[in-house]
Amino acid sequence: MAEDFEARPTSPQIACLQGVRDADIVVLILGERYGPVQPTGLSATHEEYREARGTKHVLAFVQQGVTPEPRQAELITEVQDWEAGLFRGGFADAEDLHAGIIRALHDVALTDAVGTADPEELTRRALALIPPENRNMSSTGATVDIAIAMGPRQQVLRPVEIESRDLSEHVLQSVLFGPDRLFSPSLGNKVEIADGALVIRQDRGAFLRLSEDGSILILQPLDEPSTGRGWDMGGHMVIIQEIVQQRIATALGFATTLIDHIDATQRLTHAAVAVRIAGAEYRAWRTRSQNDASPDSVTIGMGERNHQPVVKVQRRAALRVDRSRLIEDLLVPLRRQFPAG
Repeated sequence: MAEDFEARPTSPQIACLQGVRDADIVVLILGERYGPVQPTGLSATHEEYREARGTKHVLAFVQQGVTPEPRQAELITEVQDWEAGLFRGGFADAEDLHAGIIRALHDVALTDAVGTADPEELTRRALALIPPENRNMSSTGATVDIAIAMGPRQQVLRPVEIESRDLSEHVLQSVLFGPDRLFSPSLGNKVEIADGALVIRQDRGAFLRLSEDGSILILQPLDEPSTGRGWDMGGHMVIIQEIVQQRIATALGFATTLIDHIDATQRLTHAAVAVRIAGAEYRAWRTRSQNDASPDSVTIGMGERNHQPVVKVQRRAALRVDRSRLIEDLLVPLRRQFPAG
């Protein structure tokens, strides 16, 4: 707050903006009021957010259960629409906000800490989790395969815990009804222990495997269910960028929550994320707008192509606070492996 600064020969507005520039981290707390409008046409908080955006870690917390003023609602939308470098959370009261800020600051600190995990060993393990590609696409269609190897390598789940009903029921409930839902509630599921890991399968290629060392493999179908309105070029001949992005985001959100559940004391400090698109040898890559503009024609690749996994090694905390940037770093190399449609 401007009144907290020592005497300065500048206006409170400049003092606050300079405070943002000098800060390591900016915590943005958005309630229902927008605040007085400055000469720029923005509130002081809005100015400070724009000053921080793109140059600082921004931890944004939006109050729940209130009706924001119209301009405050616009600011909240602007914050929520901006992805890179931003952590977002909600809060109900001061105690909830206090806990959320502490957790977010802790996660940011961990992203910059020096750890003991071996990046090359993590990369090898993440790549080894990716299954051999099944060229018979008739049953499952295209999938995005996300493998997450955790380190330093150690046992975080004992065999009896992997086989426990409590764990399988918790994971199944999360994949079907959690905030980062992986599976469709309308389809059947098969839960089993395979090679010492908890495995959940569903029709159309959805798959989850959780290992004793905390490693996770998630397969997500990319093809949308048929609408019954005839041929859907976007669902059969192209890869839609926004669908890939959403599937990766959902998988990483689910995996972050699951890792927190099985390793609450954070023995695992690093993660290698490997992503590959399978079952899409002849497809082109498009955005939704490109596909909507030309839904009935597409340029497909000639000859089989082997789509290689893309790997990023991160601090575990980055799965939460730097997820949007991680998704971008995975998505762009994936896109380059496909012809533009």
